[in-house]
Amino acid sequence: MSGSTPSRFRPPEPDAVATIGVVGTGVIGGGWAAHFLRMGYDVRAYDPAPGARQRLEALVDRAWPALERLGLAQGARRDRLTFTDTLEEAVAEAGFVQESTPERLDAKVDILATIDMAAPPDIVVASSTSGLAMSDMQSGCRSPWRFVVGHPFNPPYLIPLVEVVGGKDTDPAAVAWAGTFYQQAGKESLTLDRELPGFIGNRLQEALWREALHMVAAGEATVDQLDISIAQGPGLRWALMGPCLTFHLAGGTGGMAHMLDHFGPALLQPWTRLEAPDLTADLRERMTAGAEKAAAGRSIAQLEEERDDFLVELSLLLDQHAKRWRHCPARRPDGLT
Repeated sequence: MSGSTPSRFRPPEPDAVATIGVVGTGVIGGGWAAHFLRMGYDVRAYDPAPGARQRLEALVDRAWPALERLGLAQGARRDRLTFTDTLEEAVAEAGFVQESTPERLDAKVDILATIDMAAPPDIVVASSTSGLAMSDMQSGCRSPWRFVVGHPFNPPYLIPLVEVVGGKDTDPAAVAWAGTFYQQAGKESLTLDRELPGFIGNRLQEALWREALHMVAAGEATVDQLDISIAQGPGLRWALMGPCLTFHLAGGTGGMAHMLDHFGPALLQPWTRLEAPDLTADLRERMTAGAEKAAAGRSIAQLEEERDDFLVELSLLLDQHAKRWRHCPARRPDGLT
């Protein structure tokens, strides 16, 4: 059903978008809804799951104090959220659609095809998929050229990054439009050069995660030791510079070149094991028990609140240094209330 981009495909200007259609309102979709409300958009949301409306409203209520601390765009209000009875009502008047339904390819193909039929013909549609390829998901769409991946990180209302990439039938103009829109909507838009399984951020996370599981499985480290080693170690530097610039500094005055020359031979040492370990019942139990110990009796809701408080403080701190770092733009929207 795919075809070439028609000459009539003319998305609205990114700054002309007033209404966002959010399809799927779980943790990620609900987080997107909260973010777009903070940025002053009207949000029309749809999710057929029982109790979805109540869960979405509760998520927005929990997130709102943190968003107020970050700063609200002019006109930002929780009552600009509308939960619709049908998908068609959510997207029919949208200037942009963010889809965040479960990670099943067959379901994604169906839902994107449905959105394609219901949404205005000239708007861009983004999927929050964390690993599926848009080339596969857009296969059932009549206008696949307007579909892109807009992959966020949890929670989308506080973590700036969104990775943007199209599929084989996506118009490059739609990818460029999405990147510009997200940037104007208060996100840090990272446009990928090509489709990549798992995208960039997830692949780096996955490498770290696999090595962590190996160390627990081999009795080399505990869950608590793993978390401390990152949160009180390289994670502090990564928040500002990322791993590559951090290693550039590790080379001293010689920079990255000296670091590679000096430490390059260590890459041949069998320190890491990138293959996934067997997720045995014992490993599962040790990871679960370790996480519960680290939570120290705090509920998921309490941990989320602590995380959000920290991320707000960190975002405000990064704002003070934003002008020095290309990848750390200020997070406070224009037109603060």
